[in-house]
Amino acid sequence: MAGPRKVPLWLKIAWTAWIAVWMPFYWKHYGPQNFLWFCDLANFLIAVALWTESSLLFSWQAVSVLLVQLVWTVDVVGRTLLGSRFLGTTDYMWDPAIPLVTRLLSLFHLAVPPLLFWGIWKLGYDRRAFWAQTVTAWVLLPICYFGWPPDPGFAWDINWVYGPFDKPQTRISPILYLGVCMIAYPVLLYAPTHFALRFLFRRREAAAPAG
Repeated sequence: MAGPRKVPLWLKIAWTAWIAVWMPFYWKHYGPQNFLWFCDLANFLIAVALWTESSLLFSWQAVSVLLVQLVWTVDVVGRTLLGSRFLGTTDYMWDPAIPLVTRLLSLFHLAVPPLLFWGIWKLGYDRRAFWAQTVTAWVLLPICYFGWPPDPGFAWDINWVYGPFDKPQTRISPILYLGVCMIAYPVLLYAPTHFALRFLFRRREAAAPAG
């Protein structure tokens, strides 16, 4: 017999319905390649995590995007309240060339961190998340690099494989920079998030599977 449901049905339906609205707008404005962004890909995997109630998927996506989403939140809230540009990662939220509806749908970045924290609190943190996301990055970053060349204007600098904050870097060769990304993402983003979550949820760590 299945155990009691830990994720309420209304939340599963609500997130799935939101995906059904968000995806067509993003597809129309940005194109399908935009879903290769880690933050956008996470939306789909969070939907799977909700329906399957998977601690691994929640943990995996937290390692992937939690730190970046928190920085995005600070950037957009700070600019909204203080009127000052901080990191520039949310400049597009004030770009009149982007339809207002599309920009408003980008506010999912505000909802993802509390949802991931809640999911891990309910289901526990799965320590396999670090390696799951590291392998994902090692597969996805080369796809972003070789699949969508940057010209003109680095329009598809997906996951910043050509330069940080959508700005092409020229200090080293592009392919070497890709190698730096494949090391830096796990070391500078995933590892700190992984260890922080293990510490915060050390009493709710998900049980490792047998064998």
